[in-house]
Amino acid sequence: MADANLSPNGPQQVLEAGDYRAVINGVGAGLRALSHRGRPLVVKHPVESQPPGGAGQLLIPWPNRVRDGRYRWQGEDRQLDLSEPANGNAIHGFTRFLPWRVVAEDAGHESAYVRFGLRLYPMHGYPHILELTAHYELNEAGLTVEIAVRNQGDHAAPYGLGVHPYLTLGRGPGSIDEALLEVPAETWLPVDDRMIPTGAREPVAATPYDFRKPRAIGGTRLDTAYTGLTRDADGLARVRLTDPEHGRGVELRLGEGLGWVQLYTGDTLPAAYRRAGIAVEPMSCPPNAFATGEDVLAIEPGARVAHRFGIGAL
Repeated sequence: MADANLSPNGPQQVLEAGDYRAVINGVGAGLRALSHRGRPLVVKHPVESQPPGGAGQLLIPWPNRVRDGRYRWQGEDRQLDLSEPANGNAIHGFTRFLPWRVVAEDAGHESAYVRFGLRLYPMHGYPHILELTAHYELNEAGLTVEIAVRNQGDHAAPYGLGVHPYLTLGRGPGSIDEALLEVPAETWLPVDDRMIPTGAREPVAATPYDFRKPRAIGGTRLDTAYTGLTRDADGLARVRLTDPEHGRGVELRLGEGLGWVQLYTGDTLPAAYRRAGIAVEPMSCPPNAFATGEDVLAIEPGARVAHRFGIGAL
């Protein structure tokens, strides 16, 4: 008989510090819940259910899609498994359904952290060995996450990162229509019906994709990659979702090397989650990057690369 305590999300790691509380899944090392004074900042899913629409998951070693799963790397043609068969794409890397292990943790009062580790061995179309860590830390500023990779193999490895949290005001399905969205991005990337870019990026000015100044999402449907991010003096780009009545909300902060952000309004999710939040997905490279080479990192043997992002209450 199956163990009733087993969950498809694996063991749960709870962090509490100040007014914040976070829950991270052992499977995929993805963020399952984050709240501030009891107010949800990301869309939460039940522990007995897999993350809807990839909620909170880490997308490694590439985010988004690779057309036909095919790419060429240093003179070698490669074929990834088609993990999005309906569209004939490889999607969101390999690690989101793998069990990560806790390698360090500290439950302080003013700050608390947990660090996960995973050794990714060669997969179909990706003959590399990566040592990965995911470090989650809570303090008075909110949640800060660092995703790091070290190439443990003998050859340079292509690499990109994405993360898939859904920001929310906590009001249920359809509630983001009234929310104000601010995205400090100058350009967006058109795609075809397989969600593969069709050409060069385009300016957001005078389009429905322009959220450089906060405005209501309304009926806008987004599954759109943005770049050309404007950063504040601290080097961070900030995407904000706020309540028009009292200004409370949530912001996601993108650190250095995260030059793309995918926005998804959740229109195809199950009814309980549909437009209950908006996926704000930090990415180091655009969709189909393994095929085009755009912003793909070549990690040399023994080299380490780290990316950081954060989420906090407004």
